[in-house]
Parts: sequence; C-alpha cells; structure tokens
Amino acid sequence: MSKAIYVTTIESNSGKSLVSLGLLRMMLTRSPKVGYFRPIINKTKNDAFDNHTNTAINFFNLDTTHDECFAYHQYEVVELLSEGKEDEIIHNIIKKYKELEKKFDYVLVEGTDFSGEGGFTEVDVNLMIAKNLGIPVLIVGAGNGKKKKDFINTMQITYNSFMQKEVDVLGVIANKIEADEVEFIKNELNSFIPKKVSIDIIPNINLLAYPTVKEVVDSLESKILFGKQFINNAIGSYSTGAMQLRNYLTRIQENALVITPGDRADIILGALQANASSNYPKISGIILTGGLIPEDSILKLIEGVQSTIPIISVNGGTFNITNKIGAVKPKIYATNKRKILLALDTFDNYVNIERLTNILSSFQSDRLTPSMFQYNLLQKARAHRKHIVLPEGNDERILEAATRLQLLNIVDLTLLGDKREIQLKCDQLGLQIDLEKIKVLNPEESIHNETFSKTLFEARKHKGMTETTANDLTRDVSYYGTLMILNGLADGMVSGAVHTTMHTIKPALQIIKTKPGVSVVSSVFFMCLSDRVSVMGDCAVNPNPNAEQLAEIAISSAQSAEAFGINAKIAMLSYSSGSSGKGEEVEKVRKATEIVKAKKLGLEIEGPIQYDAAVDMSVAKTKMPDSKVAGQASVLIFPDLNTGNNTYKAIQRETGALAIGPMLQGLNKPVNDLSRGCTVDDIFNTVLLTAIQAEQE
Repeated sequence: MSKAIYVTTIESNSGKSLVSLGLLRMMLTRSPKVGYFRPIINKTKNDAFDNHTNTAINFFNLDTTHDECFAYHQYEVVELLSEGKEDEIIHNIIKKYKELEKKFDYVLVEGTDFSGEGGFTEVDVNLMIAKNLGIPVLIVGAGNGKKKKDFINTMQITYNSFMQKEVDVLGVIANKIEADEVEFIKNELNSFIPKKVSIDIIPNINLLAYPTVKEVVDSLESKILFGKQFINNAIGSYSTGAMQLRNYLTRIQENALVITPGDRADIILGALQANASSNYPKISGIILTGGLIPEDSILKLIEGVQSTIPIISVNGGTFNITNKIGAVKPKIYATNKRKILLALDTFDNYVNIERLTNILSSFQSDRLTPSMFQYNLLQKARAHRKHIVLPEGNDERILEAATRLQLLNIVDLTLLGDKREIQLKCDQLGLQIDLEKIKVLNPEESIHNETFSKTLFEARKHKGMTETTANDLTRDVSYYGTLMILNGLADGMVSGAVHTTMHTIKPALQIIKTKPGVSVVSSVFFMCLSDRVSVMGDCAVNPNPNAEQLAEIAISSAQSAEAFGINAKIAMLSYSSGSSGKGEEVEKVRKATEIVKAKKLGLEIEGPIQYDAAVDMSVAKTKMPDSKVAGQASVLIFPDLNTGNNTYKAIQRETGALAIGPMLQGLNKPVNDLSRGCTVDDIFNTVLLTAIQAEQE
C-alpha cells in the first residue's frame, strides 16, 4: 500500500496549492513514483483542465493523466448528495483512488474547494472523503482577514471534527499569518493539538497573495493589446483612472493595476510614463474598459514606448469591471513558474519537512470504513474469480443478485433449477440475465446424479445411509450443491433464502465436514456501522455454546476478521465488566476468555465486558481504563444465540447498519446460509464473502 496524505482546508482560498506543491516535491525526493489525486474538481465548462491538477502534473512531470486524477466534477457531487447518493460517490472515489494507489509509492490527495455550494461545507465533504479513503489529513487554514481568536476557534473546531470522526490528523498548517501574529498563533495551536501532530506557520507572502494580470484576463472577456509576455505580473492593488491625470498619479501604488476607459489616452500614457519614472511606483498592467480601443496615433505612440506593462481591452463598463476584478482570487497555475518556485521556497522555509516526512513514513492505520470494506470485498472476489453455486435458482432475489454479479463479472455462477422456469421468471421480472453464460443444472435430471449418489453413499454408509436414500437426497438442492463442492464443480455455496438454516448446513456438516482442530461450526456478521466495521458472532448457529465452544468461536471470529482486513480486538460480551459480576453466565464468559489467553495465539482479548465498555471509549475509561481492547473492540462475541441474534438485528434496524452475513466458520469448504428475509444486497454480499473464503481455503 502506498503512503498517502490528504490536504484539506477550512474554506476556499486558504493557500492549499502552495502546500500541495510543497508536499509533492517532498514526496518526489523519496521516490519518483508519486501520484496526484483530486477527488472532486470544480473546473468550469470553458476550462480544458482543472488548474490544480494541470499544474501538479505538468510542473512535476508526473506519470499520470488528467482524467486519472479526479473522480467527479463539483456539480455532479452536489446533485448526487441532494439525491442521497453518498454511497455511490464514495464507492467511485475509492475505486479511482485505488487505481492510482496501485501505481505509486506516494499519493497526494488534494481536497475539494466546495465553498458551501448546495449547502455542503468544505469540512463536511472532505471529512467524508478522507475517512472513507482511510488517509491521514493535513489541515490548512488561512488567517488573513480574520481576528486571531476567530481563526484559532475555527482551527480548533475543524481539528476536533476530524478527530471525533476518527480521521487521523498528521499536521496542521496555519497559512497567510501576519508576521506579528506568528508566535501567538503557534502558542494557541500548541495548546490544544497533541505534540505528535506537526504544526507549522506560514506567514503572509505578498507576491503569493496577489492575483496576476493573467488571472484577471481569464476572468473577463478580454483582448491583449500589448505585453502578452508580461501577463504574469502580480497585482498589488488596483484603482480606477477616471479623474484628471494630475490627481490620479498621486493615487498609484506599488504593482497597481490601472483600470480606465479605453478612450482616456491621458491616463494610459501618464501611467506608462509613471511606470518608467523612478519617482513613481511600478505598474502591473492597464485594463481598458468599455471595449474602446485608442486611436491609431495613440496606439503607435504606446507601441514605441519600451514597457513591461500588459495592456488589455475588455468589454463592460468601468464600474462593473472593477467589481469583477476585485472578486478575482490568486491562483498558482502551470505557466507561472516564478510563482510556483516562490511557493516551493516558502514551503521549504516555513514547514518542518523532515518531521512531516517522518510522521507520514511511520503512519499506520487499522481503521476500516464500511465503504472501504465493501470495495475491498468486491476487488478481492474479482481478483480470484471463484465458482459459486446458488441452489435456490427460482427465487427472484437470487435471480436479481445473479444478474448483478454477472453484470459486474465477479464470479462464475451455477443456478439449480429448471432452466425454462428460471428463464420465464427472469423474463417476467425484466432481468437482463444471460443464462448461456450462467450454468443452470436441474438436480432432478442431472448428468452428475449417479456420481453424486455414489459419493454420498460412501460418505454416509457408516451412519446407516442406504443407496436408495443417497439417490433421493442427491436430488435435494442443498445436498446437490454441497456435492458439487465436494467434487470440485464449485468452490462454495450460498443458500437459505427459501430453506431453513439446518437444511443448508446439515449436508455440509455430513459431507464437507469441519476443519482439523475445529469442533464447532459458528457464524459471524460483518456489521457495517456508520464509521466502522464490527465482526459479531455467533448470531446464527449455536444456541447456547459452553465455555470451550465460546473460546473456539472467538478464535474463529478473530481469524475471519483478520482475513478480511479488520484488526481483531476481541470483546467477550456479558452483562458485567471485569470482576464486577458473578453468576453462571458471567463465569462461562470468563472461562472462555481464559481458554483463549492460555492458547497464546497473540490475540488481544477482553472479557467479560459489557457492550458499551467494549465500543465506547468514554465508558471504557471509566469501567476498564487499563484495557487494550475496551472502547475499541472490533470482534464482539455474544454469550449465546438469543443475545447475539437479537442484538445484531436491533443494531441493524435502529441504526440502518448493513449486516453482511452470516458467514459460516469452521467448514473445510465455504457454505453460507442466508436469512429467509434476506435482500438482494444480502445475497450479493454473501456471494462475495463466499468467494473470498474459497480463495483463503
């Protein structure tokens, strides 16, 4: 996995470009394989490229294209958020980012400039993206134009927002700070930001804070009359030349942009002479309003004057043009090498690059959001394309899930049932499924029945099964699907949308059997909560496990968590925490915990512990302050099926959490049981789990 950092701001025009350029060069000193990603760009229809992206790629000659470096335009995100399609946004951003992550050692992710459009703030959007990408954040805030206390309060609120949402903050940069406020700002930031977080202050640099004549030209309908090579001149101030020349000259300031009607030859020529004079400040450019062009004689005079001043003609009245120029914000763009070099020099002078590099290089995160977890499921399943059998081929939910799986080209599928009946049902549902590319087998008349019958008889004759019974059972969809796995015709099975749990699991227990050293088959749900993924077991199979079985369930569940990218911290749940409670059920949990510890598997485990102490850090600090698991448990083991099943369903219904599973643990080959109330999403996700399990086996 590449090292990445997410640069985010409190608001637009915070000087994020300066920081991004500095970070890119910092990364390039460590590796030539550096990528750049801007999840949301806000280029206009008139722009060929997003300026930030274009500048990064071209100045540093990055090995990437503009289209690889972004996922959405801002207007698209506003529309999707308004429609409640946040998950779609995050899925596509993760997909685009992961494609870059594969190619590069380092990736700089530059946050969006949302500016409150559509009611969504800068912090809201960037928090959402950074959290789901699992990338640490560097917060950039600008102090210019703000009272010191207001700026500090805003920075503190922003920092706390990221921490409350469990987004790691590597550093904070206070940008555009007045020289006499630097020490005050630094002391105030140090008062609430931990020492492990990098804090840097960048003072206000006038030439970086000034827009250029080019930026004014780009914002107006304009025509360059003279001095095209000087349009990168920085604008320190601007003023309207409407009074007589003798009065206007006294108002010219350093690097001034002169705005005057195009027929005011006196102001134009006077400004040019003032620029050439050692007694007056330098002028950055002249804007001629009203679409008026000076007479030929005046143009000839101007042309003969050696000058470094660009002269621009624009349409529009002087008042309106002046207001538009006042709204132009400074940018850093690819062609202004001088400004880029100044930005890089400023970053080097004021940011502790060595410390920031060390923090980034040593950063490790075990946080996994639901969106990232689901994305990883999809990619893992696709990477190792497995064959999954779905015995309930006539169920419309199964058929809808199969259609989606075929469309995404993730797994190979076999449906059990009559092909004509399945095709008819697909036609009635309007499903675009190609049954020529999905295998359909009918257990009532399959070419495999004779072989399967012999296999089943040999496997169960010691238990008294007759050849007749084996022949009959072979035509049962659950037995048939399980025998497909045993005979290498499928890698896993998903059933239970129509049949009971026992109907699904019994053939697997009889034929596939449990793994060596495993005495109990158990289950887990992957509970995708708003900000994390928890593994919950056993919520589907064992009604009342004893201490030894409970210990085995905990170990299997921890192994499942780790296999799916979740750092296992096991909480053995009970109605009391630590040594505070007594009773048969508490003692069972306590004994199970000790059994796991005695095996010395290196697992982090705590028990007995109550649910609130297991997942809430504030409660954990009160009840179990010395625990390494309390407050951050990721694997939650319930003492019995009654507690587990009701708890997971309560969480699912009350919070809207996505419950993926149940996933069975302990079998030699993966067979997974669905709830009869399952949704198409449940089936889809369980097939992905099964495919990944098959690869792990």
